Parts: sequence; C-alpha cells; structure tokens
Amino acid sequence: MSVIAVTGLQWGDEGKGKLVDLLGEFAGVTARFQGGSNAGHTVVLGDRRVVLHHLPSGAMRRHVRCVLGQGMVIDPSTLIEEMHTVESINGPFVPNRLTISRRAHVILPIHRQADALGERTTGVRIGTTLRGIGPAYEDKAGRRGLRMLDLTGDPGRLRAWIEAIHDAWAPRFERHGLEMPGAAGAFDMCTEWGKALGPYIGDASLVLHEEIVKGTNVLLEGAQGTLLDIDHGTYPFVTSSNASALGAPAGAGIAPSCITSVLGITKAYTTRVGEGPFPTEEKGEAGDRLRDAGHEVGSTTGRPRRCGWLDVAALRYAVRLNGVTSIALTKLDVLTGLHEIKVSTGYRLRGRVLSEIPLDDLDAAEPVYETVEGWGEDISGARDLRDLPAKARRYIARLEGWLGVPASLVSVGPERGQTVIVKNPFRE
Repeated sequence: MSVIAVTGLQWGDEGKGKLVDLLGEFAGVTARFQGGSNAGHTVVLGDRRVVLHHLPSGAMRRHVRCVLGQGMVIDPSTLIEEMHTVESINGPFVPNRLTISRRAHVILPIHRQADALGERTTGVRIGTTLRGIGPAYEDKAGRRGLRMLDLTGDPGRLRAWIEAIHDAWAPRFERHGLEMPGAAGAFDMCTEWGKALGPYIGDASLVLHEEIVKGTNVLLEGAQGTLLDIDHGTYPFVTSSNASALGAPAGAGIAPSCITSVLGITKAYTTRVGEGPFPTEEKGEAGDRLRDAGHEVGSTTGRPRRCGWLDVAALRYAVRLNGVTSIALTKLDVLTGLHEIKVSTGYRLRGRVLSEIPLDDLDAAEPVYETVEGWGEDISGARDLRDLPAKARRYIARLEGWLGVPASLVSVGPERGQTVIVKNPFRE
C-alpha cells in the first residue's frame, strides 16, 4: 500500500493533472485535498483534451474511486458540468465511485461577485481566477460558511444560513454602491444542487481511512503549487488554502503518518499566472519562445502565462518544505532547440548568496544564474532515459544534484504515453 501526495513545487500549472492521470493506472483512489474550480488540471486522451476543475485527475480511469476532500471549496454548478463531461467518456458515476466530503464548503454566486469586487477595490491586485475561492474560504474561516451537507439538510436551516452569509457580505457591497445577489435565488439553486449531488455526499475522511486500511494505493492531488500556499508562498500573491503537501492530511482527513511519499512536480522551466513576484521571468524573446513552445495559456482563466527560467533556489525550498521523496519533471520537450538553458541556482541578497529563495525579500534579491548546454534532437518519442540525448540526460542529472532527490518521471509531451517512467512511485 502506498499513499502518495502529489504537489506542485512552483506557482502551479506544473502538469499535475497529466501525472495523476498517468499514475491512476496503479491507484485505487485519487483524492483532491484543497482548492476548488480555480484549478485547471488537463488530461489529454488522443485528440480529446479534458480540463478538470474539481474532480481529481484519476477520474479519467474507470476503476479509480474519486474523493473530494473537506479542504476543498466546491462550486456545485461547475462540478455537475464536469461530472457530465467525464460521464460522456467513462460512463455514469455511481455513489461508490465518487465521494464528496460532507464537510467541504460551497461556493455561492455571492462569492464570485465578492471576488470580483475585491480585485477592483483592494489596494493590492492579486490576479485571482474570479471563481469565488477566496471569499468562500473567508466565510469558512469566519465560521459562517455553507457546507455540502447543508444542501441536503433542513430547508429552513439552509435558507437561514444563506441569508446570514448574504448579511455578512452586505456592508462591503453597500460601501461600493453595488447591488447584492438575491438570497432567494441562491436558496433555489442550493436546493437543486442538493438533489443532483446528494447521492455522492458522504464522509470522505472515513472512506479514505477504510481504503488505506484495505491496502489500496491512494493518490492525494493538490491544486496550484507550493509558492501559492497561503502560509508558505509569496504572500499576499497566493491562493487561499494550503496548496503544499502540508495541506494534504488536513484537507483529505487522514493522519500525516498515512502518507508514504511525496511526489513533487516541476516544469523544466518556470511559469506563473496572475500578479506577484517572479524573479526569473523573461519578458522578451526568450519568454515568448517558452510560452509559444509550451502552449502556456491558463486552463482556467485563458490568460497567457508569464514564463521564465527554472528557479532551483525556489525548488530547493519547496522540496524541503514538502518533504519531497522524488520529482516529476514536465515539459522537458519545450526546451528542445535551445542552444543554452539558463538556470537560477541561488539568490544574491545584501552581499550574500542564498541557496533558497528569500520569499519575503524578493524585491531586494537577484537571481544567480548558471548556464547548461541545450540539445536539438526531438525527444517527444522518448520512452526510456536512454532514448534522450546525452545533454538532456545531463540536464536531469544536474537538477537531481541541485535538489538532492531523484527524478522518478520525465514528461516529454502532453499525452499519457509521452512519459519516461524512471521509477514508478508506487513501486519504490
């Protein structure tokens, strides 16, 4: 039995969806432990491209049981649409194939509007996905949030709870002269959501515990990435939950000791969506080249991603924080054709060179670069490390040396089969 936490080591968009889908072949359960519809995990199946916002990427395999943990905030309308998409490929969901935590929180229409309001009126523009994620977590922390179990509970209590949420947000809307969405409409919507999702709502923590006791292989899938973690990222330009592996036990509802390994996902370069510091960003020709070759457009927002060189100092921090046992390197093929590849291996700050990214002092820090020789051969057909050109293998080996952990997977294209499995994490 293995319980693997899969987490992004950068600012999200590292390719977690593809890797969880790939490893789903060896898992019996995949579970999302935080975030909501701000995630955009892409799975490519032949000529079909499926973007999952709530469902763990293992949903694309029929034998895998899917769990949405209580650390999530769920937009039921988006989830229902997503379920229909997956059902059109894999057949209908049944309650024992999907469990939605009764304790996960619900995103209401007012949360989406409050998200947009916050982006317009606060002093710091974060560049959120405008999916209502932050306001929903704000209500959760304020102990006034609506949970999935409330959708199928007493109608009178549901109505009163929704009205209380609207009352709490009213002063903020009134201050800016904006009209509030109606609580009555939200109640009707919640009633319909409860009818559609009621059969799937259950005790996700207990389901995961029972599967682990049975010896089932489990994948815990995070959204976003470590540098967007609300406690450990580039605050305030972060998401509203613990996107690192530190959030996996709490968000999934299992004991920390159940996790047997942590797979950290990193691109062979770095990208970021939204506002916030990005020291290795390339705003000129090099950045455009990475964006075009990597098709770097946000799966959720449709926004072009900011692109730059690999930040090893940031990865060292993320590897340490998450307790990473192996890494998966994605989009190595995007670097093909570059004569030289720059890599930031540290930061110069006030006369010192630091081996980890100084998250709270980035304005005063300067990346320290090394140059690695590139390769020109097409690697998209590689299925074994020996299929890669020597210079590509050298890039991987340098990365392993810098981080002190081995690469277990190397992605050389978007499809399942375009992956070099150096060592299956489920067979370590």
